[in-house]
Amino acid sequence: MTSSLYSVASHPIDTILTWVKSEEIAIPEIQRPFVWDSTQVRNLLDSLYNGYPIGYLISWRNPSIKLKDGTFSRGKRILIDGQQRVTALMTSLLGQQVLTKNYRKVRIRIAFNPIEERFEVRNPAIEKDRTWIADISTIFDPDSDLFEIVERYVFNNPGVARSDIRKVITKVDKIVNHQVGIINLADNLDIDTVTEIFIRVNSAGTALSQADFVMSKIAANESNQGNVLRKAIDYFCHLAIAPESYSTLEQDHDFVGSTYWKKMTWLKNVKDDLYDPNYTDMLRVAFTSQFKRGKLQDLVSLLSGRNFQTREYEQEIVENTFEQLKKGVFNFMNKTNFECLTMILRSSGFLTSNLIRNQNAVNFAFIMYLQGCEEGLPKYEIESLIRRWYAMSILTRRYSGSPETVFDYDIRQIATIGLHRYAESIIENELPDSFWTGMLPQLMETSSSTSPYFIAFQAAQIFLNDKGFLSTEIHVRELLLNHGDRHHIFPRNYLINKKGLSRGRYNQIANYAITQSEINIAIKDTPPQNYFPQLLEQVTGGKIRYGGIIKLDELKENFKQNCIPLTILDGSIPDYDDFLAMRRKLMAERIKIWYKSILNRH
Repeated sequence: MTSSLYSVASHPIDTILTWVKSEEIAIPEIQRPFVWDSTQVRNLLDSLYNGYPIGYLISWRNPSIKLKDGTFSRGKRILIDGQQRVTALMTSLLGQQVLTKNYRKVRIRIAFNPIEERFEVRNPAIEKDRTWIADISTIFDPDSDLFEIVERYVFNNPGVARSDIRKVITKVDKIVNHQVGIINLADNLDIDTVTEIFIRVNSAGTALSQADFVMSKIAANESNQGNVLRKAIDYFCHLAIAPESYSTLEQDHDFVGSTYWKKMTWLKNVKDDLYDPNYTDMLRVAFTSQFKRGKLQDLVSLLSGRNFQTREYEQEIVENTFEQLKKGVFNFMNKTNFECLTMILRSSGFLTSNLIRNQNAVNFAFIMYLQGCEEGLPKYEIESLIRRWYAMSILTRRYSGSPETVFDYDIRQIATIGLHRYAESIIENELPDSFWTGMLPQLMETSSSTSPYFIAFQAAQIFLNDKGFLSTEIHVRELLLNHGDRHHIFPRNYLINKKGLSRGRYNQIANYAITQSEINIAIKDTPPQNYFPQLLEQVTGGKIRYGGIIKLDELKENFKQNCIPLTILDGSIPDYDDFLAMRRKLMAERIKIWYKSILNRH
């Protein structure tokens, strides 16, 4: 790291707060709402009062942008690290409101006890106690007089030494003179370098993502209403998760008057949590679908006005980028688009949010949907492509490694040769016949119940309307919606106590079946050598022990739907490892049947 990458300067807190108020430094709300609790604010003030360092702030100046008249505009400095500290100072010292993580505006009031020289979060007891100054912002009010504050305190607390109180309150007042270091990053740095500097300087903090930088660029550009766009992205994602917050967000009267608000009000009555996007998801979909690029780093550059050909920064590119991004955001917010995506996923068997384990796979499915609409493809064709692509992407873990790289490759190819042609070629290449019989059974040798293979198997059972293990009427669909049990076909305690197997061995996904609680409880620790023969007795006139199946044909069909080897009914109980191998092949075949079924579903 060389000194040309940054410069370091120290400034008093008072100057920094003045810069923020005058927008010399922009707080883009990278972390968005204020997430510190009141105790953290108190601790920050205590550190300043005692002369302890509070860490560097990091600012990154936007590059100088070429305006349409040929002149250059000096970029504004963005505070990329230190927002929480500066916001804490502004609410506690200047009395400003902050936006909480629940999108409520509050004041954080910190009290000070001059006798004990102690800060504390204001509470009802402190308000009644005259030894406390209940809100230290009164000390920093431009209209306040320190002499009067001291005299009032001495009057209310007889016996204290005026000189001591004056000395202590003056020390509090001088908090704003405390010097804080600012690392000013060069405007020509790329995101990777900025991120590396951030990590090295602030190793205790949370690493910034590409989406964080995008949000900072958006929020800092008020001339293109970036501050409103940033709110739109945040509010939509928040409403999608917590529709009950509608009334709180509605209090933001300025935003309610925007076009964005009208596009998201439909969320207030939505209880569906199948796809709850965060701001990263929303940015990925909006950007990739509109710009035919997959790397958010490119969006940061475009929002800065970068011309990829000339390598200069131009105002016109900034304006065009904002307009295009707004279209992408509107498409994402569109009720029809959003509900069509979730309908396609749910109708494929992904019924609940527990079956959505790779958000990036969903994101690209949304991108494909928007691309198909843009190309004017028939809706049934778009739905068929997305069903198969999504199934392929989770089974092959397509977006699990470096999603941005794969996003970028996929969307560029789609933009070049068209959605249908590209999707068909990739699906055919990734899921040949040998995948189902050779690779998939091997991949299913895992104990992770959240593995994409067990997720796909459950989706297959839902789609194929399979009944729960040993159930007569209740289907896997109902069991997963109502928290049915995940039963160990070879009981767990049996495998532990009799076979001495470890957790990774007895929790193999090929040993799981979805069943009713009462059936699971009835079997409990009964060895398979006992309960399988008892099932056969049950369907040949014997005692009913497990579930209500009393006909052999029904039991065979239930075994088939739950991928239990039928040879078991002939009295041949395989060894546990042999059973797992047999069932993996049957589960893979069930998943294949499901996949071929969604291929033909319009």
